Amino acid sequence: MTGLEDLLRECAPQVLAALTRRYGDFDTCEDAVQEALLAAARQWPAEGIPASPRGWLVTVATRRRVEALRNDTARRKREEAVAVEPLPEVRDDELTVLFLCCHPALSTPSQVTLTLRAVGGLTTAEIARALLIPEPTVGQRISRAKQRIRAAGGRFEMPAPEQLGDRLDAVLHVLYLIFNEGYTASSGPSLHRVELTREAIRLTRQLHRQLPDEGEVAGLLALMLLTDARRPARTQSDGALVPLAEQDRRRWDAAAIAEGVAILTATLPRARLGPFQLQAAIAAVHDEATRAEATDWPQILVLYGMLHAIAPSPMVTLNRIVARAMVEGPAVALADLDAAATDPVLAEHYRLAAVRAHLLELAGDPAAAREHYRAAARRTLSLPEQRYLESRAARTGT
Repeated sequence: MTGLEDLLRECAPQVLAALTRRYGDFDTCEDAVQEALLAAARQWPAEGIPASPRGWLVTVATRRRVEALRNDTARRKREEAVAVEPLPEVRDDELTVLFLCCHPALSTPSQVTLTLRAVGGLTTAEIARALLIPEPTVGQRISRAKQRIRAAGGRFEMPAPEQLGDRLDAVLHVLYLIFNEGYTASSGPSLHRVELTREAIRLTRQLHRQLPDEGEVAGLLALMLLTDARRPARTQSDGALVPLAEQDRRRWDAAAIAEGVAILTATLPRARLGPFQLQAAIAAVHDEATRAEATDWPQILVLYGMLHAIAPSPMVTLNRIVARAMVEGPAVALADLDAAATDPVLAEHYRLAAVRAHLLELAGDPAAAREHYRAAARRTLSLPEQRYLESRAARTGT
């Protein structure tokens, strides 16, 4: 990402917050901000970045909004009269934009798309490329999301105190989904979509800056940093996936690991424990092991037990089973896996077959392991994961 792109990404939610705070109509203001960002992307490389980038964008976006409402002459005159007035500095308004994009009236895909557009500053085309969906679908999602917010009476204001917890949970969920889709793409030829992981970390860092006392915000940021630190070692030069146990740990991002551990260390003693903090703690145990053999699996198993108790999910179940295999052996873990397989969410998921194959390989049954590696490869839509699973099947022999 270039310096100009970074600047525009940073300014986008600030400018949108300023306009929406002043005028109230989120949908019209969001369209105007996107036009201003496109104008800046065209003009600034040739004319130079203005002394006040945010002020320039606010002025242009305000004018675009006025033009969009030009059929109402009286309103146009009123808007033009204030178009050059300085708008207040943005502080928590960016947070308000994020909460508005995660309005409960929206579906999760719409929340993700609108967040990337309005808060992340990505264009419709960039979102389409990142999510591997057609550009018209992105445009329709954004348009419908803004209509639903308006129909639901969504206003540019922070949720009431009694609503803040649930709404913050939705915001964190959306940011986590964006990160995960970037770190392990659910489909397509590439394992990573770096623009999504980078954007999720940037937005979560902003959220942590504005809500420094929220333990789960800190936990999510630490989790992202500790996980993304391994990205340089997750693939070979040809794009092939490298599992955690076989990664060259010298390639991990030491600065990101140190930052993630520091955030987690400062948060755990003072915050109410939550699932993101526990996941970050698990990631820290992995990252602090200098060799795969030095991993503290008993501690990881305890942490997964705690995570399962407060936030059970199919993926937590599978990860806990893998940890138990590393501590108590594959036979015990295979029995747990048979019980987990009764969950219809997991029954046809490729990870169930992949974990079974791994446990069977540990148990010394290569023929059965090979069968399940191939079954897992058939079920995933990710080409790097398909290739990896097929390679594992080949390694077990013919």
